[in-house]
Amino acid sequence: MRWPWSRKTQPENLVSISDPAFAGYFGLGTPNYSGVNVGESGAVTLSAIWRALSLLSGSLGLLPLRTYQDQANGQRKLLTSVFDDPGGPDGMTPFEWKRTVVVHLKLHGNVFLFKLRNQAGALIGLVPFHPLTVAMVDPTPQEVRDGTGPRGGLWFDITLADGEKVRWDANDILHIPGMSLDGKRGLSLVDVARNSLGTGIAGDRSAAKIFADGALISGLVTPEDELEVDEAKQVRTELDRNVAGYENAGKIAVVNRRLKFQPWTMTAVDAQFLQSRQFSIEEVARWTGVPPHLLMQTEKQTSWGTGVEEQNRALGRTVLGPDAALIEQRCSRELKPSTRFVEFDFAGLERPSPEKEIELLIAQVQAGLLTVNEARAIRNLPPLAAQEAPVEPL
Repeated sequence: MRWPWSRKTQPENLVSISDPAFAGYFGLGTPNYSGVNVGESGAVTLSAIWRALSLLSGSLGLLPLRTYQDQANGQRKLLTSVFDDPGGPDGMTPFEWKRTVVVHLKLHGNVFLFKLRNQAGALIGLVPFHPLTVAMVDPTPQEVRDGTGPRGGLWFDITLADGEKVRWDANDILHIPGMSLDGKRGLSLVDVARNSLGTGIAGDRSAAKIFADGALISGLVTPEDELEVDEAKQVRTELDRNVAGYENAGKIAVVNRRLKFQPWTMTAVDAQFLQSRQFSIEEVARWTGVPPHLLMQTEKQTSWGTGVEEQNRALGRTVLGPDAALIEQRCSRELKPSTRFVEFDFAGLERPSPEKEIELLIAQVQAGLLTVNEARAIRNLPPLAAQEAPVEPL
């Protein structure tokens, strides 16, 4: 088999120079409203982004990616193919592979998979490259005229883990682009949502700064008479002993000083800061298509019960479905003959409650659409043994 990288040296903690966060250290990078340099490493520190990526990639990762072939009778036959274990020998598990592909697609808008082949040239695996290590280059006008341009219309300049730079085309790289403006390069969420993500990161930093350096006292005590340093320490000790803590709950505090206590209340600016943190979650929901209640934002969730169930089903149709179609159609092109194709099985994701499923199965068995054993297989039950014909008495 042919691996695309050297196994002699594998530097750890590689950082791509194309990451905007790297450019930010030198005062470069793409500016945004918050002034915070936004890159992949910063975006995933936002809890809402992490939850959205985990939810979307985990949901598709759980779905089987099956290979079928259209038959002459109009039916389709289930086959085995490289997509049963696309990570390749000794590579990622099928779940890890699907999850990584979806994370790259959602976060960077592009997926790059090296076509791993055996000695006979048969495809035996698809190994993901990190999108930040790949640069997409258009062919030169001379290459277009000579017909020597890349297969698929793009060159892929890739920096391998050992520092070697290679140039491949669609013969070696399977490229899955997300939503695109030119039909070639997918749009990166880190780039197009830079302002929203920067605001969220700035909010996290502000919150941390408040806890580190902000005033978090419950109140301010002002003596009516000027106190010496030792007297002030004594007053504070008496207040802590007689007022603070759950032990003094319900007690009557007596302090032998003339003091004025002013509670430390949240200002309007503080309240707006908290509202902005909630708004950041809603922004992430808009960018990723994940309903806010799945990002643990339930304050404004009023459609509980069947409403939430329908929103969860809509997630599969409106968000997971298009992403699955991108992966299915690009991967299907790698199968020969053209009658073969891959497809995510959404049956498990759209499965109803056990009570409803049993009712539906009983109705389908009674209508002759399913046999009893087919219905039992859907419920992961063993088939019933064939009943012997009754013996007539002598």
